[in-house]
Amino acid sequence: MDQSGTSALLQGAVQDIASDVVSALRGGDHVRMSGTRAVDDPEGQFALAAVRVVGADLLLPHVLFPTPPASDVLTVFRQTVEAFPPRAGAAPTVQWSHWAMRRTLLRIDATGASAGDGDTEPDAAWLDAATWQVLTHQLAVLAPLAVPGEDCAAVRAARGRPVDLARGFVRAVRRRDWQQAAGAGRWLTLIEGVPDTLGLEAGLDFVELMGGKDPRVALQVQAARVMRAAGALV
Repeated sequence: MDQSGTSALLQGAVQDIASDVVSALRGGDHVRMSGTRAVDDPEGQFALAAVRVVGADLLLPHVLFPTPPASDVLTVFRQTVEAFPPRAGAAPTVQWSHWAMRRTLLRIDATGASAGDGDTEPDAAWLDAATWQVLTHQLAVLAPLAVPGEDCAAVRAARGRPVDLARGFVRAVRRRDWQQAAGAGRWLTLIEGVPDTLGLEAGLDFVELMGGKDPRVALQVQAARVMRAAGALV
């Protein structure tokens, strides 16, 4: 299969997984992992690559609701963590995304995690010096870290700059970057000090209306709604 065909299949698998997560978030049910195995992928490597793109959010419903994940989903998640460690010199967001997956695995299945998993954080000094535009972009990529009770350097960066994140949310909406807007909105749902004038709830409704056909946008918006309903903060 040519590269463009493989890329299209991977994108489709990512969308399928995100749709499954959205469904689980809406119903408090298990993630079902539909559509992740390509015809020419008997070893499941294609599925692992798709899970790596979705990242820690694959298990988000089981973090937010007291339901254990199905054994096949947990197995694929653990295999993905093992199969895609960050390479030397990997971008900070790649390192943090991997750390988030390890951290989530430790939350969900401590017995299956190795000692020290999820403990050592990657460097986050780059976030401290980031402009509000860059901060919003990077934290939107790291939206899987926006979960109740999490405390890490990325979370603390978000907590310390609510006005900058609010500005970034508005900018993303104006630029019609629905994924970035949804990710920023998820963070804003969980932190204090967000300006009331932002109208976050109405803003998220608009983001869902405009970008909700993309399951990855719908995932972030639904995550924000579940956490907002629970009154969760980080």
